[in-house]
Parts: sequence; C-alpha cells; structure tokens
Amino acid sequence: MSDEIPLELTLQMGRPVSQNAGEIRGTLERAKYMLSIAESSLADVGLQDTDKPGFRRFIRRTPLGVVLVIAPWNYPYLTSINSVLPAIIAGNTVLLKPSPQTPLTAERLALALHNAGLPEDVLQVLHLSPPLTAFVVHHPLVDFVSFTGSVVGGHTVEKAVVDAPGFKGVALELGGKDPAYVRPDADLAYTAAELVDGSFYNSGQSCCAVERIYVHESVYDSFVSKFVDITKRYKLGDPTKSETNLGPVVSLASAQRIRKQVHDAIEAGARTLITEELFVTPETGNLKGTTYVAPQVLVNVDHTMDVMKEETFGPIVGIQKVSSDEEAICLMNDSQYGLTASIWTNAEKNPESQDTFLKLVDELHTGTVFLNRCDSVDPALAWTGVKDSGRGVSLSKFGYDQLTRAKSVHMKVITS
Repeated sequence: MSDEIPLELTLQMGRPVSQNAGEIRGTLERAKYMLSIAESSLADVGLQDTDKPGFRRFIRRTPLGVVLVIAPWNYPYLTSINSVLPAIIAGNTVLLKPSPQTPLTAERLALALHNAGLPEDVLQVLHLSPPLTAFVVHHPLVDFVSFTGSVVGGHTVEKAVVDAPGFKGVALELGGKDPAYVRPDADLAYTAAELVDGSFYNSGQSCCAVERIYVHESVYDSFVSKFVDITKRYKLGDPTKSETNLGPVVSLASAQRIRKQVHDAIEAGARTLITEELFVTPETGNLKGTTYVAPQVLVNVDHTMDVMKEETFGPIVGIQKVSSDEEAICLMNDSQYGLTASIWTNAEKNPESQDTFLKLVDELHTGTVFLNRCDSVDPALAWTGVKDSGRGVSLSKFGYDQLTRAKSVHMKVITS
C-alpha cells in the first residue's frame, strides 16, 4: 500500500512519485494534530469567573449539519483532510467532491476513515459534473461549503451559495502569487536552495508556491547565479521514475497558458536564464506541444508583466532587484493575492534582523509570513488568505470555528 498510493497519485496528476509519500505523511501529521486539539477546541467556553451569584453561562460549539468539501487535484489528500476530518470531529456529516483529475484520492480517504470505524453515511464521496456540483451547493440540506481551487471557481461557488435558499456559510481557499524577499544578510546558499524548491516543487502547482522573488541589489547577482545553478540540476521527465524531480504539468491547456506568460514577458523585455534544451531527453522529446514544461528563471521583470502579477501555477519564477526593505514590501503587496510571503534574513547571527522581520510582518498583506522558509503548512497555525486568496480558516484551533456555530447558554439556577 505504501508504494501503491504514491504511484496511483502520480498516474492521476503527474507529480513525481518520489514526492508523493510526503503528501501522505503530511496528511497524517495534520490529522493527528487536529485530533489532538479537538477536545480543547470544541470544549464549552465557561464564564464562571464573571457569573453573578445564582447564574451559570457558557458558550457551546455545535455542528453546522452537512458540509460539502470541494477538493482540488494538486494536493488532494492534504486539502481534503484540512476540512473533512475537523468537520466530522465537530459532529458534522460530510459530502466530499474530488477533482475529476484525482477521483481515487477521495475514495482512498473515505475507505481509510470507514475502515477506522466511521459510519458509512457520515462521509460520502460524490463524483459530480459542474452543473451537479452547483446543484449540491444550492441544495437546502447543505449547510456549509468548503472550496479549494481557483479564483474563478471560488466566484462560481460563492455565487451559488448566495443564490441558495437561506444563508449558508462558505470557505474559499483560492490562488496565490506568493512573493519572497531576500535581504542583504541572507545566507545565500541556503536561501537559493530553499527558494528553488519552493518555486518548482510539484512543478510549481501549489497555491503557496513562490512565484516572484525580490532580491536586495547588494546580493542580487550572487543570488541569481546560485538559483540558476541549482535549477539546471533538476531532472524533468517521466514522473514514475524515482530520479525525476520535475514532472509534467496537469494538462496541455495549463502548459500552453504557462508558456504564453513566459512569451509575453520576453516580448515585454524580460530575459530568460535557462535554456530549455537542457531539459530535453529521449523520453520527453521536443517539449513544445507537450505537458512537460521546463523550469524557467526570468530577470529584467517588472510589475507591468503578468508573470509578476497573475498566478502562473507552473515552474516559472521572476526575480526582481530592489534597493530597500520599503521597496520590497511595496512590491510584495502589489498583488490581488495574499496567501503567503517569505522573508530571508540572517536572524540567527543578527538579532536586529529578527526585529526587522517582525516589523515587516505587520506591513505584509498576507495570511502567512515565513522567516527563512516557504511553501510549508503547519497544522498548528491558521491557514488563511486575504484579498483574492480567499476567506475563512482551516487547520489550527480556528479551523474548528468555521465548521461549528456558537450557541450561548444562559442559566438562572436560583430563582427563590
């Protein structure tokens, strides 16, 4: 089974098989954490410290009812567990609608939970067309919708929720155009390696992948050189082979869109630093017209280009030179998205750099801010976005809040 599930996932969506065990481990880690905090997160909130004599008051978390979870294809196990498990623990029943790209993942997850003793009807998997999905979203017996996907898809789901009878809730985990900022004192060897991974893991098909990097001018050339050297060592090819660390993107339409974004940037003055021929192999053949997209590093970029403004969802990154923290923060915030951002600075050796980081945290318009790491989700922290990256919270103790409602209990015990 440990070999079967990773290969099965590769065959559905193209991620290198060597990377898929990590998603399964992450799914189990999130599940264990959300289970570990369930009792405290869902406990009654007592007010005995301020109760008047003869009175008792408390706030109880109660389930919403039926929760519809619409999961994407890029990390189907991770994104599903974020909502499915806490919804069930909180007392809801769940309808899980997977992406048609990865239908078996939902069946696997449901089978695991049912084998663990969950009653069959508490979690049901639905394979639905877009019209049928809209029908279920609109259905009066569905009390809450949790959607992870594109901004366009988020608007469609939200409209269906608004048009439905009553006032059901909706959580939207949408896209990102996540920025990184490399400060002058950053450990460049470490930072370059981490950001290459953050940009190209899963072929960049992650809502929190690093898609744009701002580098202080004093270390710009050195950073770019290191970043390019690491990128050139990537292996693009058959995702079922263990040595591959860059597989195909999910579809021809996606590949075409990614290549157009790069082409348009070049036409506008950007310069490419990676030769596509480096990634042509006998098994990939000519990359044009295929789903194999070579990684690309673009310089001479600016915010007039879509590659620095619009979500790419592919193995492409633009690197822009900046002269100050202020310029970097301004550019990082110049986006319709606000999922995560990362700042790279030597907080270990320079305490003032950690102070600066904490100051910059308050200036960034994102749901998560990383120091010296990126593209990582900690289940103890709230996973949330701002602007077009959506609304709502999953994971952490706050993840239970959107899957329950507060019921106030006000008791007058002594009436004599």
